[in-house]
Formats: sequence, structure tokens, C-alpha cells
Amino acid sequence: MSTDLKEKKTETAGEINARDAYPYRFLGAINSPEDLRKLSSADLPLLAAELRHFIVNSVSQTGGHLASSLGAVELAVALHYVFNTPDDPIVWDVGHQAYAHKILTGRREAMATLRQTGGISGFPKRSESPYDAFGTGHASTSVSAALGMAVASYLQGATERWHVAVIGDGALTGGMAIEALNDAGSWKDQIRLLIILNDNNYSISAPVGALSKNLTKLVSTPAFLGARERSKQVLSHLPSLWEFAKRFEKQAMNFVSPPSSLFSTFDLNYFGPIDGNDISYLVRVLQNLKTQRGPIVLHVVTKKGKGYELAEADPTTYHGVSHFDPEAGVQAKKSSAPTFSNVFGRWICDTAEKDPRAYAITPAMTEGSDLDEFAKRFPKRFRDVAIAEQHSVTYAAGLACGGMKPVVAIYSTFAQRAYDQIEHDVALQHLPVVFAVDRGGIVGADGPTHHGLFDIACFRQFPGFTVFTPSDENECRLALNTAYSLDTPTAVRYPRGKGPGTPVTAVNGETIPIGKSVEAVRLPDDVPEGQQVIFLAFGAMTWRLMDAVKQLRAGLIDMRFAKPLDREAILDAARRADLLVTAEEGVIEGGAGDGVLEVLAEADAEVPVLQLGVPDRFLPHGSIDALFRLCGLDTDSVVRRVTERLRK
Repeated sequence: MSTDLKEKKTETAGEINARDAYPYRFLGAINSPEDLRKLSSADLPLLAAELRHFIVNSVSQTGGHLASSLGAVELAVALHYVFNTPDDPIVWDVGHQAYAHKILTGRREAMATLRQTGGISGFPKRSESPYDAFGTGHASTSVSAALGMAVASYLQGATERWHVAVIGDGALTGGMAIEALNDAGSWKDQIRLLIILNDNNYSISAPVGALSKNLTKLVSTPAFLGARERSKQVLSHLPSLWEFAKRFEKQAMNFVSPPSSLFSTFDLNYFGPIDGNDISYLVRVLQNLKTQRGPIVLHVVTKKGKGYELAEADPTTYHGVSHFDPEAGVQAKKSSAPTFSNVFGRWICDTAEKDPRAYAITPAMTEGSDLDEFAKRFPKRFRDVAIAEQHSVTYAAGLACGGMKPVVAIYSTFAQRAYDQIEHDVALQHLPVVFAVDRGGIVGADGPTHHGLFDIACFRQFPGFTVFTPSDENECRLALNTAYSLDTPTAVRYPRGKGPGTPVTAVNGETIPIGKSVEAVRLPDDVPEGQQVIFLAFGAMTWRLMDAVKQLRAGLIDMRFAKPLDREAILDAARRADLLVTAEEGVIEGGAGDGVLEVLAEADAEVPVLQLGVPDRFLPHGSIDALFRLCGLDTDSVVRRVTERLRK
């Protein structure tokens, strides 16, 4: 170790000891991978331990994706130690596991701002760092992106540059990843592409499907011997590693998969599995593989939550956390008020109890969509299809063709990945599929990849679709009842978390008239002419606007539906008001407010309209309150904007 590096450690030790007296020997000196590569390989295990301690302390203050990042610490260290980053780009699939990567690439102190308003993103982001080769947040994108980069390097003559895609066993279930593997195998020795399969046997929900199961039971075949011999030659300098691999065989896992397995089918050179939390093994294997050419798959086995006992024992709870005490761990929140997801979870159980045709589907979000109780009670009528949004939709279409009543529980941001299937396989065939669209609207710290801002604009385009935008918990239950009662495609769009706390009194089967709104606040009779304002609110904006409505002495209509719109209510409001204000927690372009303008234009109704919603930009991450202010949707901004418009 150089003298400069030792001196640098002393100078920076105070910075990272701000929250804890943990004796960091190496981490304070690492401000870039160049600093990392000055360490000896013998120093790396201690550095990994320091990183884990720092991540737990840091994330306990800011919240974030903890368990995945703890499991991938050695992987991040080894990749930056062996490869010439950022010239050799690394693409982290989803990005849940990238905190050690961020810390090693100059963002150690910035971790105090992780996912905070104005701070660094919780995911890799190209505009944030040259080491973030590709912006991620959704699953199954890494192999396609890294392959594209590798081909670009090949075409530009940079044939020595390596390109690394890190993908988990959960993300590998996504169809896009399989498509990319199929393409990658055709490039042979022309490119340098390393695909790291980070197998922790744990996605957000438990991994499901044949692919996930078979990753743990690759077996030997006679035809496999040639491929196995090739691996033995590559790793001939590492007899201990070879012995380690043979020990895995006793657990029904081989060091090279048989030709009939997934990777051999795609003509990819496969090595592994190896212990991805043993940094000495990992570095030596990567150094050996770096001498090879062509698309290569390295299968590493890691432990989610590694090094933090509570996260190891319960990786689901510690997948995504808010502020917590590292000593006490995450504490369960005590609240009797249900979230919108809870309302859905109770509704689908009650519905299935009465109707044997009810069938629930989710693409890898069983717990998040509150379907875990349904899965226990009705296992034959539940399917988690893994990270396969497109399949979930067409699978539901097939169930509907067969006489079932499928309900697809899907996050708004993930529904975008199945846009074609929703249009082609459900809407075009007018099939009775219910889409329970969770996380509709602004979601906060997860940022632009996770905000649910485009679903209203998307769903209202489809002929024959009914799009519900319930304003509170009871309205959500009514909307779900009504959607299920129809023999047509429907979407019920509701936000993340809790609403205003309206008691759920709607009974099973109770419905509402299609396309009919309700007047939530009547425009006072004594408001002078020129000051008469009526809000047309969609979804959660109904209750969010209450304070502004009181201050402005305005009227408020809960529109209930984004499609079909209540034409009569809109035209009546246009006759009574000096200004109509549409409000939605989604993009303005193509959204529900645009639908109101279409109704007014068709009727030649002349009334000023102010549209409130998300402006034409991708929203950053931050607190919900800060993002509402940014969009001009908080109470003060709404009052100011309406007042200014009235003056005009």
C-alpha cells in the first residue's frame, strides 16, 4: 500500500465516522476505483466489511434498498478492482444492489442524501456519474444494454473493452433478458461481454417458475464433459476454486451447466457457480475470465442481507426500508387504517370466496400488491408469474377466454411494459380482465422509474376500456366491485399508501353507475360572478384539494372515472362556473384533463379551463410533499395558480 494512500486514510477518517466510531481503515481513502485498485487483494475482505457497516448505518438514516446491496458488496468491489471502470462499463440490472458501487465511485459522502429531495438517486443514473453506464430501475434490462454497448465498442474498434451486465435470478425471469441472451450468443468472439448471474435465490417476492428452480439443480451429463474440461483449463491456476465447485456438485449444482441448460442453448460460455461473497475467489475468477473472449456467463451465489443478521433472516422486510435503528432493526408499523393495497387485498379475497371464477395474477409483486393472504387461501387461483408483465396480461386474456374472471394486480410503472399486450390481447378482443393498477401517481423516493404518471393517458386511449379513478378507500372498494361486475376490460387506478382514512363500508357486489361523477363540495351560492370556480378532480386529488377548495370557496366534483367521462356533469359545471380546474396525479398530456377539454370542444362550450397535473417532464425522486410543490399541486400552489388565472 502506498504512503499517500495511508496518509489519505488519516485525513478522511473523520468524514465517515460522523455517525459511528467504527474503525474504518480503508474506506475513507476510496474516492474512486483508481484508489481501490491501489489496495492489495489481501485488503479487500476488510474493505468489504467496512462497506457493509457503512451501508447499514447510512441506509438506516435515509431509507433505501438494503438487503440486495449488502449481498452484492464483494461483487461491486471485485468488479471495480479487476476491470478498468468506467472505460469498462458495468450495468446493474434494476439497481437495487448498487449502493457499494455508488460508494466506491465517489459518492460516499453523498449517500447521506440518498433518495432525498435534491440528493443522489437510489438507482444508477447516467447523469449522476460516469460510472453509471446505464440508468436502471426496472428489471431485465442489463443484458440488452450491455450487449448494445459491446457491439458499439466492436464497431468502433475498441475490441479490448469489457462490458459487464449484473443480473439477478429474479430479473432473469423477465422475457427481455431471455431475448438478450438469445442475441448475445450469436456474437461469439467478436465482443467482450461478461454476464454476471447474481443468484441470491431471492427476488422481492420469492422467485418462482421453472427457470429459477432449475438454477439450483443443474446436473451433469456425458455431453457436458467437453464444456467442463474447458472450464477446468481456464481455472487451472485455481485448484482450491475447482475443489469448491466440486463441492457444489454434491448439492446438485455443476461448475458448468449441461448443454441442454439455458445458457448452453444460447451458445454462451458458462462458468460457475462460485461463492459470490468470497472476494478472494471472486477476484481470481474475474482475472482469469478477463483473458477470455466472447459472451461469458459467470454464475455467482450470494446471500441477500449478507453481514447484517436481521436482513439475512428476513430479506423481504429489509429489501426496501425507511429510517430505522440498526440495533433494534425495522419495527412493524402499528396502524388500523388500511392502505389502498390493503383494500384491494381484502376485496379480492372476499370476491374469490363468492365467485369460483375469480383468479389473481401478479408479476412478482405478491406482498406489494397485498396478495399474500389470497395466495394462501386460494393457491389454485393465484399465480405470481415472476418479472414478466407482458406474460401476465396475455395469460389473463387466455384465462378470460376460458371463462375465468382474471384480476391483474400490477404497479402503474410496470404496466407500461405490457402496453402492447393490454391493447392487442385484452382491449382489441374486449375481454373481461380487471387491472388493479397500484402505485398510480407520485411515489416519492424511488423516483422517475417508479412514478405512476402515464397510466391514465395510456388506458383512456383503448376503445371499450372503463377507467376508474377512486378518490378514497371506500370508493376504491366500490370501483373494484363495479369493474369486476362488467364483462369488458377495466382498470382501477389507485395511489400508493393510505388515503384520507374513509371507512370502507361498501359491501361485496355493491356497484356505482358507469361514467357518473359525484359532487363532493357544492359551489356556494353567494360567490360573486367572476370568482366562481369548480374543480373536476380525478382520484386522490379529490381529497388532496379540500383545503384549496375551502380557501377559494369553490365547488368540487369527484369525477370517479377517467373513461367514460361524465359529460353532463362537465357541461353543467361549465355553465355554472367562471373557471373550470381539472386536477389529476398524472401527466397532463393525454390525461383525464385533456378528456374534459375534448368534451367541452365537442359541445362548443366556451369556458376557461386550468389543467393541474404533472408537467411535461420526468419527475425526480424526493419526498411526496416536495414533488407536489414541484408540480404546483400542493394547496398553496393551487390557490395561487387559480387566483392568478381568475385575474386574467
